[in-house]
Amino acid sequence: MPPPLLRRQLLSWQERLLAHQAPLFARAASGSAAALATGARQGVLFAAADTAVAAGGEAAAIELASRLNPLELRAQSLAFWRWPSAPQQGAAIYLVLDRPADSASPLLLYVGETGCADRRWKGDHDCKHYLAAYSEALGLAELSTSLSIRFWCDVPSDSRGRRRLEQILIRHWLPPFNKETRERWATPFTADPG
Repeated sequence: MPPPLLRRQLLSWQERLLAHQAPLFARAASGSAAALATGARQGVLFAAADTAVAAGGEAAAIELASRLNPLELRAQSLAFWRWPSAPQQGAAIYLVLDRPADSASPLLLYVGETGCADRRWKGDHDCKHYLAAYSEALGLAELSTSLSIRFWCDVPSDSRGRRRLEQILIRHWLPPFNKETRERWATPFTADPG
């Protein structure tokens, strides 16, 4: 068993991630404010996802992903899947965030897609193992976590369109628990549950 990560190592890892993502969150928030000021509504922004992605408009999908503000999506407990009835159904892009205690900006840890939002986290999922290891490491270092999951349900029902949008979001946000970006962040948490 490897030695526990030191507090300074964890804080340094979070700071590197924040350096990339904090400007994106700020840009998304200012873009949302500008859209609201001009009369645009969140539903209009999300409705554009299906049209842009389904039509194969990569540039439009990239623009949409860059304007998505994850903080406008309703935060839910990671145990949402244990509720008697899930608040979301069907196709979705989901985002897992943490809000470090002393940070002005959250961390976007994972982006995923599913055709069954109410069932995706039932059972085994690598991200659940990463989050458990992350929470344990922070707890041992006496750092707190405030984890949440958010669902964007107005996405293409077609899996290819959802995957394209998921990949665009991963390239934009570079979440550290997605397999495409783990090496970039030298993610120190293991998905090995044992």
